[in-house]
Amino acid sequence: MASSRPKRSTSRWSSAAAASLLALTTLGALAEPKRSGFDDMSASTQAMQRDDVQNPGMLAAGQGEALWNAQPPGGGQSCASCHGDATASMKGVAARYPAFDEATRRPIDLQDRIRACNARRPGAPDMPHESEELVALSAYVGLQSRGTPTAPDPDPRLAPFRARGQALFERPIGQLNLSCAACHDARAGGRLAGALIPQGHPNGYPLYRLEWQGMGSLQRRLRNCMTGVRAEAPPFGAPDFVELELYLQSRAAPLAVETPAVRP
Repeated sequence: MASSRPKRSTSRWSSAAAASLLALTTLGALAEPKRSGFDDMSASTQAMQRDDVQNPGMLAAGQGEALWNAQPPGGGQSCASCHGDATASMKGVAARYPAFDEATRRPIDLQDRIRACNARRPGAPDMPHESEELVALSAYVGLQSRGTPTAPDPDPRLAPFRARGQALFERPIGQLNLSCAACHDARAGGRLAGALIPQGHPNGYPLYRLEWQGMGSLQRRLRNCMTGVRAEAPPFGAPDFVELELYLQSRAAPLAVETPAVRP
């Protein structure tokens, strides 16, 4: 799933990477001390996530494992045909997405990386955004990074996209004129309509939300939030969403990946 990169001047790369890493450190300080949404849950919901037998997200991960090993109609290659044993080849992958994509020259999240790989397999059926199959396969890949610290891609070419994601996070939207930051930075730990406001970190996605009675991606949750402030949400896969994901990933680092997490 990782893409090759052209060779660069060592000095140019080193200085740019250093600047990018400094920016990531600054971003990471915005939400200190960082708390995963797990820390804000009831003891019973925490127990549900900890126990793979009780965790309903593991059903999706199991479906994803079957998809990983399945050949498409017509006898084409499976994911495993190229990437082998996911427990080895996919370890740490979800922790660094969104990442810079050489083909599109912009960030790409894990679901779109999977969709791009899938599109290259002869005979493979399409996996639309938020489809059961795509969420399941994303959960299985994410599971291989469970416990791994979130590690944002340090590629300096991501800097302008990450900055746009931060601007989206801080911009008031909708009829209620609220920003993401207004709740998840300024009021994190408080309550809204009786519910605790979390810091809003993405380290558990895709996850099982009790409110949904099902699995969903981070973009599904972002769309829910936008609807809640009476704003028009972009379509799944929109660049705005990926840029926002990119910023949120930097903001969350180095919280551990929890996929598939459980949330209220």
